[in-house]
Amino acid sequence: MEPIFVAQTAPERGSRGQFIRPEFINRHGCISGATGTGKTVTLQKLAESFSRIGVPVFMADVKGDLTGISQAGEMSEKLAARLQKNGLPAPVMCACPVTLWDIYAEKGHPVRATVSDMGPLLLASLLNLNETQTGVINAVFKFADDNNLLVLDLKDLQSLLRFASENAAKLKAQYGNISAASVGAIQRALLRLETQGADTFFGEPMLDLNDMIQTVDGQGVVNILSADKLMQQPMLYSTFLLWLLSEIYELLPEAGDLEKPKFVFFFDEAHLLFDNAPKALLEKVEQVVRLIRSKGVGVYFISQSPADIPDDVLGQLGNRIQHALRAFTPKDQKALRTVAETMRPNPEIDIAAAILELGVGEALVSFLDEKGSPGITERVWIATPGSRMGPATEEERAQVLADSLVAGVYEKAVDRESAYETIAAIEAKQEAAEQAAKEAKQSSALEDFLFGSEGPRGGHREGLFESVAKSVVRTQTRRAVNKGLEGIIRGVLGTILGKR
Repeated sequence: MEPIFVAQTAPERGSRGQFIRPEFINRHGCISGATGTGKTVTLQKLAESFSRIGVPVFMADVKGDLTGISQAGEMSEKLAARLQKNGLPAPVMCACPVTLWDIYAEKGHPVRATVSDMGPLLLASLLNLNETQTGVINAVFKFADDNNLLVLDLKDLQSLLRFASENAAKLKAQYGNISAASVGAIQRALLRLETQGADTFFGEPMLDLNDMIQTVDGQGVVNILSADKLMQQPMLYSTFLLWLLSEIYELLPEAGDLEKPKFVFFFDEAHLLFDNAPKALLEKVEQVVRLIRSKGVGVYFISQSPADIPDDVLGQLGNRIQHALRAFTPKDQKALRTVAETMRPNPEIDIAAAILELGVGEALVSFLDEKGSPGITERVWIATPGSRMGPATEEERAQVLADSLVAGVYEKAVDRESAYETIAAIEAKQEAAEQAAKEAKQSSALEDFLFGSEGPRGGHREGLFESVAKSVVRTQTRRAVNKGLEGIIRGVLGTILGKR
């Protein structure tokens, strides 16, 4: 397969084209540079190029201007002048097939995942839990697995946590201590997540990743996640993208070396993934990035500086595009030196100085050559995309949604029986049993009060009815005795008086 044209050196440097080889797209890459230096257009150029050779891609639209890739571009006077000045060939103007997604279901098809599929590690990171609270989350997930309880949405998890807290004494021997304080902290974190709108993300129907890995008329589908609102919740954003990457890794079989990848994943604002991430999560990222290449998947990180990416991950990235950096602080200057030192030297270029001098749309690039080795760093102008640079209109966006391959598949949420309903039914039965026992106890006490029962030493204890009955008998007996005595007395007195 022919290499993909990405950039070209300036005319004064010989107008040499720079290409990414399709068989090495899955060796991952990095697009970095300061704000306003052209990273977004470079991202669009790569996504469009991969799509045209039949490779589906995923990218997050952080600023809301990537949806123009769904529309063919137009040649303007300004664009023509730029192309001529920099010696770049005119692009072929055409659109890419696009599927729009949105966690909040406002600007694209809904994206959902179940809580159990997210897993305790990612969930603990999302909720920013400490070690003890993470242990409680793990215990609750294990309890749910052991009892075949489906944990699909937030109310399922909230119900499980409450149930575990109320029955902590019974669960302690098997699942460890589940303290009320830890459960309370987790519940508060879940409430914060719910108020941020994350409850629309957790549930069903869950995203089928096969719906992302599709082609239309030989072109790969460009999956665009609306992230302008999502960026207000950076932890949810980074957790979702990492979940998506992990799911792709689990879904796809081993593929070995291919002539082109099966899927390419662009991770914009990559520093959000690594900032304050727990060690276990970083290890998970490094493992996925290292191993997912063999599944035929390429991962490209977009960030302001390569220094934002951990060394173990950065070492896995074969294709590098470096836009201009600013070095106003000692920290920035250190990052600049790091970038310059990690790119393959070119005796004709002072890389550290060039990074400060690059114009908008200009970059230093190093792509893997035919042997898979990093190419010599070149100073280039990024080629212009053939799709529109800028957002699609509301009407165009609506048409893209209507023509989507998944139109109508995810729009209606499904709430089937899960942990919430199961626990509610169990608690209802417990409440009914407790009420029945209470009523039986009250009935027994009343019967005891009325009819008597065995005393503590085996003797008979009188009830109300028995006591009343005996009282009545005693009264009647006294009346009968008194009446008899009166007769006897009258008889005796009559005899005595008669004798007189």
